[in-house]
Amino acid sequence: MDSKLRRTAILASVAAVAFISAVVFYGDSLSGGHGPAPSQKNADKTQEESAKPEETPPTGQIGEDLSAFLKDGNFFDPEYNPVLEAAKENVLRLSLVVTSVEKDLRVQIVDAGGDLLCDRDLYVELEGLGEYKDLDRDGVVYIGDLAAGDYYVSLKPVEGYKVPTNPTRVHVKEKVEYVPIDDISLLIKTEEEIDAEAEDTAVSDAREDADRTELTGLQSATGSTRVGIDVSKWNGEIDWDRVHGAGVEFAIIRAGYRGSVTGSIVEDHRFAANMKGAAAGGIPTGVYFFTQAVNEVEAVEEASAVLRMVREYELEYPIFIDTEGAGGNGRADGLDPETRTQICEAFCRTIENAGYQAGVYASRSWYNNNLYADRLDDYCIWLAEYRSVPLYQGYYRMWQHTSKGKIDGIPGVVDMDVYYVR
Repeated sequence: MDSKLRRTAILASVAAVAFISAVVFYGDSLSGGHGPAPSQKNADKTQEESAKPEETPPTGQIGEDLSAFLKDGNFFDPEYNPVLEAAKENVLRLSLVVTSVEKDLRVQIVDAGGDLLCDRDLYVELEGLGEYKDLDRDGVVYIGDLAAGDYYVSLKPVEGYKVPTNPTRVHVKEKVEYVPIDDISLLIKTEEEIDAEAEDTAVSDAREDADRTELTGLQSATGSTRVGIDVSKWNGEIDWDRVHGAGVEFAIIRAGYRGSVTGSIVEDHRFAANMKGAAAGGIPTGVYFFTQAVNEVEAVEEASAVLRMVREYELEYPIFIDTEGAGGNGRADGLDPETRTQICEAFCRTIENAGYQAGVYASRSWYNNNLYADRLDDYCIWLAEYRSVPLYQGYYRMWQHTSKGKIDGIPGVVDMDVYYVR
């Protein structure tokens, strides 16, 4: 169960227990012998009835009036009812979610509902190393360059909230293990939470390398190929039944992207609609994620986020990392080929360790100049090259042959692809 749902369920259970306890206590007290003394006639009647065999009370009923607490004007007064006060305190309680990928700690401060506590001055203390502040007030404190080993993390007092009384123990890892990060959902933002115009700035150089032989129509499938499309929010609302009727055999759908300015992980706001629409239209899917990771740790974050996004869907095609430029000013635009290749490897290994197929998307120029492509051959290579016959000399399993395609059911133009069946 996701941690956010788990915490919500726990809180609901506590409130329910408090409510039932109060109902039992006050309902019983108003109906079970704490009123005026009975008259003699009633006392005699009680003695007669006591001689009768005891009747088994109805199952589950305690007292005569289970709504008696509503007649008590003090029931919802915290000073009079400490049970409700305790439940209220639980709602204001904070907790820490602490993870490590490689020689680092990510400390997430969450409320009782499982949400990050944002827009607050938050400080955590690392035993023996001092205090660290949540500088961007997003509820997350990142601490890097730590030696491997065990650490104890405490949350400093936060006005209006109850903080954990005991420190959280966490083990800092020496090396990346390429496994999904727990509670990554806390780091996934919606486009309403960020400046999407500034953050979503992927720019493919495949367009610059196109020539007049570019194939802009949907190709004909053969026994060894399948034909499809790739889409994102930029394609607008799609009529997937019409797309299927037009001959599209698969779709690679963008799950999201990392912001090219702040590095926020963002879900494409059309992702869920596209995944559900494609499934309803009978079109098999894969997904891709536009990376702006600057190291392996961030690549594992991105892979973990995608795995969280796709967990309710069935995929028949790979999960791709989309590595391309962000207009020249993106946070990852200046990476060297070694670092960029390590990022792709870390992403793909994390995806495969979770049981999915992994792949890498890039243009011919990007594979030749910005990656060590031969180290990625074990994954599904998706080539973007807009010519009738690609010039790329490396191995590839899928080919994006145009960004100018037209398909019934999709407004405007769309990317078109050919997948080579083994």
